[in-house]
Amino acid sequence: MAAQKDLCDAIVIGAGIQGCFTAYHLARHGKRVILLEQFFLPHSRGSSHGQSRIIRRAYPEDFYTQMMDECYQIWAQLEREAGTQFHRQTGLLLLGMKENSELKTIQATLSRQGVEHQCLSAEELKQCFPNVRLARGEVGLLDKSGGVLYADRVLRALQDAIQRLGGLVRDGEKVEEIKPGQPITVRSTSRSYQARSLIITAGPWTNRLLRPLGIELPLRTLRINVCYWREKVPGSYGVSQAFPCFLGLGLSPAPHHIYGLPSGEYPGLMKVCYHHGNNADPEERDCPEAFSETQDIHILSRFIRDHLPDLEPKPAIMERCLYTNTPDEHFVLDRHPKYDNIVIGAGFSGHGFKLSPVVGKILYELSMKLTPSYDLTPFRMSRFPGLGKAHL
Repeated sequence: MAAQKDLCDAIVIGAGIQGCFTAYHLARHGKRVILLEQFFLPHSRGSSHGQSRIIRRAYPEDFYTQMMDECYQIWAQLEREAGTQFHRQTGLLLLGMKENSELKTIQATLSRQGVEHQCLSAEELKQCFPNVRLARGEVGLLDKSGGVLYADRVLRALQDAIQRLGGLVRDGEKVEEIKPGQPITVRSTSRSYQARSLIITAGPWTNRLLRPLGIELPLRTLRINVCYWREKVPGSYGVSQAFPCFLGLGLSPAPHHIYGLPSGEYPGLMKVCYHHGNNADPEERDCPEAFSETQDIHILSRFIRDHLPDLEPKPAIMERCLYTNTPDEHFVLDRHPKYDNIVIGAGFSGHGFKLSPVVGKILYELSMKLTPSYDLTPFRMSRFPGLGKAHL
């Protein structure tokens, strides 16, 4: 096995969106960084593949809305650097019952943070978006800054930028061993590396890397059905018709969120998904026998019949991705409790893509022992009982 004898500043394990942005920030600040990915790029085994994601400021929590301000700036900066469009503003329409507590909290957060938004009654919503049907008591809230991120373009651009800035991207190299110390040694299937710091952004494979280091995070891997539904009239729910992204909060019959993006990825098809799934083993992610028709397809079909009548209520295409969820669905952005030159970014819970520019910046700051730009209290692993030094 070949050894990489030169000491680098940082190794990042996992070339999903969080790992890519972490390596990008390191490389932009002149650090020697190696980004390791177990699969050959591009791949569809994790959480960062596919063409599109929603971007929004609409959150119940002030800290996410505040982080999104800088995220929009970095997305725009990356667009300028790459000369490629990564973001399209469509607005984000939140749908819920008028008395829904989450909808009220989001509206209050948007008001507090000075984010442009509009409350829409059922009648106003019908005038703006005639092909959305509301049930009695349902209303809308429009986050005008919301839109679509072109995910696959972003990943390619970041990987190119990392290499242009002097970093190394090594795909098809699965990490087999991490030896803590000064420096840290990381052994992959191909070679060994040494670095002053290590950042683990390995999605569903995080605990496989952490267990030998003495900790295990309460992460749950879910397999999500990514569904595309045929428009009865092509383009009727498209960006060209000024149709927004949407997020349904607690709407019958769905106990979890339902979200959708305007048609565009596939001509004449709209992406509408259920923000939940079944427990999954990431190693079996691409095995056909691991898939089953689940209740979420029936929930989505009923939602579409009731709310999006110009879509066929049967999915035309189904793809899959993985979520890695924490119990509270907030991220883990923290140092290892015993080895302070090992940093962990995990548990992005299906809503991390839009926030990845700032997540990557925070992980860079932690790895370089800089003062974090944000209060990391919501993201400390110590919030979970049974973790920390007593667990080691």
